[in-house]
Amino acid sequence: MNGNFGNIKSFHSFAPGLKMTMEVKERILLKATELYMRYGIRSVSMDDIALQSGVSKKTIYLYYADKDELIEAVFLSQINHSESCCEKDRAASVNAIEEVFLAMEMVEEMFRSMNPSLLYDIQKYHPRAFHHFEKHKNDYIQTVIRENLQRGIAEGLYREDFNTDIITRFRLESMMLPFNPDFRTKGKYNLADMEIELTLHFLYGIVNPKGYKLILKYQQDRNKKTLADEKKLVK
Repeated sequence: MNGNFGNIKSFHSFAPGLKMTMEVKERILLKATELYMRYGIRSVSMDDIALQSGVSKKTIYLYYADKDELIEAVFLSQINHSESCCEKDRAASVNAIEEVFLAMEMVEEMFRSMNPSLLYDIQKYHPRAFHHFEKHKNDYIQTVIRENLQRGIAEGLYREDFNTDIITRFRLESMMLPFNPDFRTKGKYNLADMEIELTLHFLYGIVNPKGYKLILKYQQDRNKKTLADEKKLVK
């Protein structure tokens, strides 16, 4: 073999350095994700990320050419994570309504600490990152919504008298409403609360009587879990 890879000793000395490089890059990405989600894009500088990551700003630029590239990496990472979680929930759910409730849990966790200006910021100032989000929304999320509607109809839980294409588009766009500055109330509700309320409203509108009973059951279970979690926090 040619080069250092033919030398076991040389390869072993190279491997820890590679691992450390990946760890630094991952630490920068995770800290940038945390800061952007909490404070929004424009409020967080590269200096902030460097300080919180425990590296120099120069080190960040070794891995990410500029802020645009870092933000793009953050959004791609979040999209991949979201799709992975969604696929697990779809596989684990026993019916279409439970699938929606599992998705609500994921959304609640993700949106609870998300800055509402996040999407507006990337749409206006970081088009590459926003392009990835739009593709995720219009390809993946739209497909998931349509397949859930078809699943619910096949399982006898959703009504059969609505146009699937129209309702898919309606649901897709209504999911984005909490991010619209004109829609949000003045600090009264956070993204998670608004998204859950809109999801439940949508779900009640498409179910038949059998599906309605299932919503009540899952909502009761959800409320019990929320109450139990709150009691744990008090303790």
